[in-house]
Amino acid sequence: MGRAKDVLSSEEIDRQLGGLPQWRYAGGALVSVFTLDNGREALNFIAAVGDLAEEQQHHPDLDWRYNRVFLRFTSHDADAEVTTRDVSAAAAVSVLARKLSADADPEAYPG
Repeated sequence: MGRAKDVLSSEEIDRQLGGLPQWRYAGGALVSVFTLDNGREALNFIAAVGDLAEEQQHHPDLDWRYNRVFLRFTSHDADAEVTTRDVSAAAAVSVLARKLSADADPEAYPG
């Protein structure tokens, strides 16, 4: 199932994360927590992430807690493995986070 050529090895994930300090690999996924000033800004961030996800046709798992947004990327069509699409999506979210002044704390993601 899925696109095996897309799936990254643990070494490739580590190498990719070297350029993505706002993310970490945990529980089989790329994860991070983004904090904004208030709930309204968090909702705006969620909407912007949704727009990116629609553009890329690649959607994260997302959880919202007032001013914090928990994001998790895996590729469901590749047996929930991390793929190059997850890395690209995470990088795009990082750019968006900088634009919207969202602070990333990947260590705050549970698990």
